[in-house]
Amino acid sequence: MAELHFPDETAATGGIRNFSRRAFLRGTGGLALGIYFAPLLGRGSLAGAAGDFEPNAFLRIGSDGLVTVIAKHVEMGQGSYTGLATLVAEELDADWGRVRVEGAPANTELYKNLAFGLQGTGGSSAIANSFEQMRKAGASARAMLVAAAAEQWRVPAEQIGVRQGVVEHAASGRKAGFGELAEAAARQALPADVKLKEPKDFGLIGRQTLPRTDSPDKTDGSAVFTQDIHLPDMLVAVPLHPPRFGASPAKVDASKTRALPDVVAVVEYPGDEHRFVGVAVLARNTWAAIRGRDALQVEWDESKAFRLGSAEILARYRDLAGQPGKVARDEGDAGGALERAARRIDAEFEFPYLAHAAMEPLNCVVRLDEGRCEIWNGEQWQSGDQRLVAQLLGIAPEHVSITQLYAGGSFGRRANPHSDYVLEAVSIARAARDQGLKGPVKMVWPRENDTRGGHYRPLFLHRASLGLDEEGRLTAWQHRLVGQSFMQGTPFESVMLKDGIDKVAVEGVDNLAYAVPNLRVELHLAQDIGVPTQWWRSVGHTHTAYAAETLIDEAAQAAGKDPYQYRRALLDRQPRHLGVLDLAAEKAGWTSALPPGAQGERRGRGIAVHESFGSFVAQVVEVTLKPDHSYTVDRVVCAVDCGVAINPDVIRAQMEGGIGFALSAAMHSAITLKDGVVEQSNFHDFQVLRLNEMPRVEVHIVPSAEAPSGVGEPGVPPLAPALANALFAASGKRIRRLPIGKQLQA
Repeated sequence: MAELHFPDETAATGGIRNFSRRAFLRGTGGLALGIYFAPLLGRGSLAGAAGDFEPNAFLRIGSDGLVTVIAKHVEMGQGSYTGLATLVAEELDADWGRVRVEGAPANTELYKNLAFGLQGTGGSSAIANSFEQMRKAGASARAMLVAAAAEQWRVPAEQIGVRQGVVEHAASGRKAGFGELAEAAARQALPADVKLKEPKDFGLIGRQTLPRTDSPDKTDGSAVFTQDIHLPDMLVAVPLHPPRFGASPAKVDASKTRALPDVVAVVEYPGDEHRFVGVAVLARNTWAAIRGRDALQVEWDESKAFRLGSAEILARYRDLAGQPGKVARDEGDAGGALERAARRIDAEFEFPYLAHAAMEPLNCVVRLDEGRCEIWNGEQWQSGDQRLVAQLLGIAPEHVSITQLYAGGSFGRRANPHSDYVLEAVSIARAARDQGLKGPVKMVWPRENDTRGGHYRPLFLHRASLGLDEEGRLTAWQHRLVGQSFMQGTPFESVMLKDGIDKVAVEGVDNLAYAVPNLRVELHLAQDIGVPTQWWRSVGHTHTAYAAETLIDEAAQAAGKDPYQYRRALLDRQPRHLGVLDLAAEKAGWTSALPPGAQGERRGRGIAVHESFGSFVAQVVEVTLKPDHSYTVDRVVCAVDCGVAINPDVIRAQMEGGIGFALSAAMHSAITLKDGVVEQSNFHDFQVLRLNEMPRVEVHIVPSAEAPSGVGEPGVPPLAPALANALFAASGKRIRRLPIGKQLQA
């Protein structure tokens, strides 16, 4: 593992510091545990770790007894730090009050995400791929502490127990804290194998109210985000981006900008097809940089700019939807079954571009030295960012060090496969260095840059037809999707993009859980559209779940069946789908009538169920339709099966957050273009859910012994269709275009 040398001021920031294992062992008398997979165990003793032995480091125990878990996954509000620490502390039998978490340095070989082989956080994979790995880290450390105590006390190790950070020998009454044994434990041999706890013996995993590790810092204001970083001689850079994607500055007049107080420099920097080319103002503070940017006068070369609007894009998509596409799934004879159907349902769905709109807009701190680059960032994509920064600068990847800070949300945006905003920050810092400004640069995107910055959830068009027999049974399903792929040119292209099929574009319909004897799914990829797109919370499921679950509801209506019971009949071979579906219906009181509204109001209830990222979620939504056809979302009942529930409170919080996030998109949010220009700029026109619109939410967790799966994303997909189905129940109107907006009032 390469040595990462961080300056003294890094510690002064109070940030989440990254340490090399060797450097830590040189500087403390504690125990650092390196563990990866079982084959790495037993490769030697940790007494030699200060020399040659450098496996992964997921755990550190200091002489003060403090337990530090090194997290390879970023904490951006989803609870990953708490979950990873829970896994370690469970097997270690640590005192939860003495557990802390640090972000891991950028090192793909040691800290790769086991789900996709690169270091990064995404796909709701943090806990799923770390479940055994982090438990083994804790269990191995516990065994070494016990071995150290047995050696000191001259008693059999099997007679020694560990409880809440204390190692004890009951027969003799001897006790020692972790800190007292840390140095001696470091001299013990790594165990060749460790036995993990049985679920019945869990003390922390599954505990209903385990405090989150990041809550104290975020409550008292000591948590450090990128915006909080202040380094000596640092300048703040605010970029001016072209109004259209693909444009570049042709002529820049910065005379008014340079005359403003606290403005230091104006730099131009290059871009490419994946990141902006632009102009940045560097100043001594953010406000001065924003004022300076606003004073710039720029003429843009738009000869290569994208100029279509949303209406023109949709028109192209409709033309494509009228033609056969690449086949993603084909079972039976969907076309023939549709011709023979007693009843047919035809529908077209529109889904807009969506910005990620995290509460912390994009930002990044960069310091360049000769042959080295240091980055401070709410880092979600370490492998990609480290590699592409090194490529841009012409240096070795190990000379790019990344300090992982808290991130104020992301929803996928900070894991850009082309490292767009990180490379932009580095490009600005390099351009500043060329002008003799050698201090660190903090690039800040104000909200307007963030909203208009592209890399959106793609705009999609769906065209589907369902066939039913005389008894209302579903006999045929034909589904055609049109949209952009963001997998092309990424590290995942070879896996996720094959034979013209982008797997994330069709996920949710190509693996439809409902028993349909004749199913055909086709896809058109519109790659000539110059709007940058990227994964967005729950990725393809954001639109496929809506189409599928509203269509199933419409089929139930056509068959004269209850929507819940209709789903049950089609899911009789899907026990986990049925588990959440039944639980949500029961807790929502599906078989009971809704309480009536006020005079002139109508009430409605809708249901949806969907599997994504290995987790199963069903939701029931209750709405009230007002006399003016406005509506309120009153209640959401959610049932989730995510395997073993590591942290129930975190699961509930993620389901609640996902529901709020999904409501924003379903009710209000859309990115639209006119003549190639993004029309939205901030939360006044890219509207998100307001506090008074948030419904009462109930979350119920299905007890499970299955391996843990994702919770950050699976709460999103079922919400919008359950809401649309509830609104149909209240209004009799099907909604096939998102966001809902004021369609019911039209």
